[in-house]
Amino acid sequence: MEGQPASNPPLIGGQRLRGRHYRSGETIEIAWSGGRIISVRPVSDEDAGGVVVAPAWCDLQVNGGWGLSFNSPTFSSDDAHHLAAEYRRHGVGECLPTLITNDFESIRHGLATLARARRESAVTRQIFVGYHLEGPYISPQDGPRGAHPLSQVRRPNWEEFCRWQDAAEGHIRLVTLAPEVEGAIPFIEKLSAAGVVVAIGHTAADGGQLDAAVRAGARLSTHLGNGCHAILPRHDNYLWQQLADDRLAASIIADGHHLPDSVIKTIVRVKTAEQTILVSDAGSLAGLPPGRYPCWEGELEVMSDGKIVLPGTPYLAGSGAFLDRCVRNMLRLGIVGRADTMDMAGAVPRRLLGLPPRRLEVGEPAEFIILRESSSEPSEIEPWLEVMIGR
Repeated sequence: MEGQPASNPPLIGGQRLRGRHYRSGETIEIAWSGGRIISVRPVSDEDAGGVVVAPAWCDLQVNGGWGLSFNSPTFSSDDAHHLAAEYRRHGVGECLPTLITNDFESIRHGLATLARARRESAVTRQIFVGYHLEGPYISPQDGPRGAHPLSQVRRPNWEEFCRWQDAAEGHIRLVTLAPEVEGAIPFIEKLSAAGVVVAIGHTAADGGQLDAAVRAGARLSTHLGNGCHAILPRHDNYLWQQLADDRLAASIIADGHHLPDSVIKTIVRVKTAEQTILVSDAGSLAGLPPGRYPCWEGELEVMSDGKIVLPGTPYLAGSGAFLDRCVRNMLRLGIVGRADTMDMAGAVPRRLLGLPPRRLEVGEPAEFIILRESSSEPSEIEPWLEVMIGR
């Protein structure tokens, strides 16, 4: 099952683990104490136990889950601690709680609450390494706007952003915006100068506007292929233009619903594993059973297959999957190898944010992904973190 400890973990003595290094293939024994790796030594291949070991992942875009939302006016620091613990069960060692288009006070409340939660708990502080502001400076057009409320879409305002950054205690690390919105280009320049990573998303920009955004400092396309018009010109459109721009990395939601397999393959083959990032975009309804739920300015529906939609339509409204599901799907597709797939969910997003790399080395967090080497079935891939953290 997703997010559950492996049924036959390769543990020895409670705080030691043997398996093959996900990238080098070397069989190693890892020992840890107090949540940190204290030794790594090579052992014989027969001690691998049929598993591969990789560092925990980093999710740049996660909105909540299990009925909790970072965007809710009732969101509390207890909610934040709960979500941090639950994300770890799905293989995430670090992430960016994501605040979407909303009124000023709702966004300020979410950021201030997250900042308080980080002060209260070293564990929460370790996993919530910063925040992602997705909107409100996006396209107002139907399609590119996605499920973001039109009433709160607006042009960039530096003073407003600085007040949010103050509430976040300086931890807004990523901002997604539409470069065609009035004032967006100088806003991107200011964000980049302040060390904030800028992403293009929920946009209807033309080629010139996209190029201007990249020259101003934009470095990422947020969930490329989603948040778009249903119908586009065949050749001259913002999808092809972002795909072709080697200066932009791309995040994708590989949950099996947001993008067809053919589109995922195209994006990864063009951007390469070095420039493609797996994100979950897990919404507040992720992890809940099928049904209709009040959300934002109306209702959203969780379908029997986990897809979250605007009721009565095929239009997606966030993701019902967590990052382990997206990684499983990528492994199933086999577009890149196992090691590159792991890094698309870990090393690549960390590099974009300027975070230290996670390695299976002494001093690193004792947070691991366990893959069953002997099976090709995606269901056999187990994010196995719970029993190793903080013991």
